[in-house]
Amino acid sequence: MDFGISYFATDEAIQPAEMARMVEERGFESLFVAEHSHIPVSRLTPYPAGGDLPPEYWHTYDPFVALSMAAAATTRLRVGTAICLVVQRDPITTANQVASIDRLSGGRFVFGVGAGWNVEEMANHGTDPARRFGIMRERVEAMKEIWTSEEASYHGRYVDFDPIWSWPKPVQEPHPPVLVGGNGRTVYDRVLAYGDGWLPNRIGDDEKNIARVEKLQRLGEEAGRGPIPVTLQLAPRDPGLLERYERAGVTRALYMLPASDPGEVERKLDGYAAAMREYAPG
Repeated sequence: MDFGISYFATDEAIQPAEMARMVEERGFESLFVAEHSHIPVSRLTPYPAGGDLPPEYWHTYDPFVALSMAAAATTRLRVGTAICLVVQRDPITTANQVASIDRLSGGRFVFGVGAGWNVEEMANHGTDPARRFGIMRERVEAMKEIWTSEEASYHGRYVDFDPIWSWPKPVQEPHPPVLVGGNGRTVYDRVLAYGDGWLPNRIGDDEKNIARVEKLQRLGEEAGRGPIPVTLQLAPRDPGLLERYERAGVTRALYMLPASDPGEVERKLDGYAAAMREYAPG
């Protein structure tokens, strides 16, 4: 199992280059950042975690800019999105951004994607929330076509373009891994249809979470996919629980860092590094 860190890269947090160096120095495999383009002032959609929405949600840097800084400041650290809101992005432009950062980082990019939860935010981008999962599928499929074809074309309900030339191509072949985020009932379908892995949040009962990871592995075997990598957000520190998640199919554990307070960030980062070494010494 690999270990990584995720955080909200904002104008009020430790900056991405500094954070990346701190993460790499402590032996972590990866650094992931979240995305929100904005937060509508008038919003009816409730915050999934409950309570008031934390201010970092409307202070985030563009993830590709932040991760470019992180990649440039490190040599081996993988950098990724957790998650990129592809339903709010143009697929041709996003395909170019993904390929660019993968090539400039030497093939270190991991593309976590999701449809999001904030209905008003989607609507401001012209996205019908009721159709977001269909839109996400077509945009991911279209991007894969752009990354892997010399003359790419795609004709779907939501994405439609005749043959185009688009370079650079990613370093990773056939493309950076696409991790499908989400914890909903139908997430298995999305992972199996167009994902290279699953990126769930560890929310609620661990027994149920472990069972869901095991179910995905069974579905993957039945579909002829074999083991499907799982990156677990909000991972536990307990070695016994980590081992159970790994046996179920989790291949990467992500620890979430607070958005600001440098002192708290360093304390938590050191604590997560200790948990990582305890679980996998050396």
